[in-house]
Amino acid sequence: MSAHHLPAGAKSCHWGYFDAALPPVLSVKSGERVVIDTVSGAPEHLPTKPGYHIPPELHEVHAHVPPIIGPHILTGPVYVEGARPGTVLEVRIIDVKLFQDWGFNVIIPLLGTLPHDFDHYTYVDIPLDAETMTGTLPWGLKLPLKPFFGVMGVAPPPSWGKASSIAPQPFGGNLDNKELVAGTTLYLPVFTEGGLFSCGDGHGCQGDGEVNVTAIETALTGTFEFIVREDLSFTYPRAETPTHFITMHMDPSLDECAKNALRDMIALICEKTDLTREQAYMLCSLAGDLRITQTVNGSKGFHMMLEKALLA
Repeated sequence: MSAHHLPAGAKSCHWGYFDAALPPVLSVKSGERVVIDTVSGAPEHLPTKPGYHIPPELHEVHAHVPPIIGPHILTGPVYVEGARPGTVLEVRIIDVKLFQDWGFNVIIPLLGTLPHDFDHYTYVDIPLDAETMTGTLPWGLKLPLKPFFGVMGVAPPPSWGKASSIAPQPFGGNLDNKELVAGTTLYLPVFTEGGLFSCGDGHGCQGDGEVNVTAIETALTGTFEFIVREDLSFTYPRAETPTHFITMHMDPSLDECAKNALRDMIALICEKTDLTREQAYMLCSLAGDLRITQTVNGSKGFHMMLEKALLA
């Protein structure tokens, strides 16, 4: 299948926010694929050592695109014909590749899960090897790469104006869900005409929690297939892997995150089977995995995973 190509750059990137008023930089039909290049990091996050490939698109964004509200450089938005409020945008993540040969990780005082435990800003370059798919940490450990986009989302309702890229929302955004690698599908409720999908915040790999507020931050190229789903009507992001269904929720309270991710999984089970809510609740307790997605974005996250085979 042929695909559109959306490069990163001053004309296709916005920095730190989602907004229904942003004009689309590409329009596609439902069912079409788009290859999207992304870049990541502010000028202070450029490599401290020579020899790395720095995408010229990153320099272009630094020179011409001002940061607004949040830290994430996003490519988009993509207008998907037929997407409208009340529908769901199915985002098939076909492929995710490295767009550069380095990433970085930082500890920032007053941020992260332990905001008062580390008083000094700490930055490290992390070389990335696309052949072995490993990143080499400063102490020599070669960490397997499992790249995914930390931020994927559509535009918020028009009345919201600019919404920060920091806190995840019902429209998606900074989900930081490490399960959303190539081969998975993300479902996003649509709040404005065309959906207006943007992505960025490339991660070479990340642990559940993203506890120090950064993963291996890097530039990625993603191949996406967009499908408008008029048969779906839920109002919060969901996802699925080849083997699992995923529900998720974000809130400043981890308790609320856990409860609502669980409620959405109970609803999903009831949608796909003849089980009662009581039976679905039992199944979640016996076989569902309730996991912390991230604890660092203002609104924290939980996601619940359930094997598809259990609902066959």
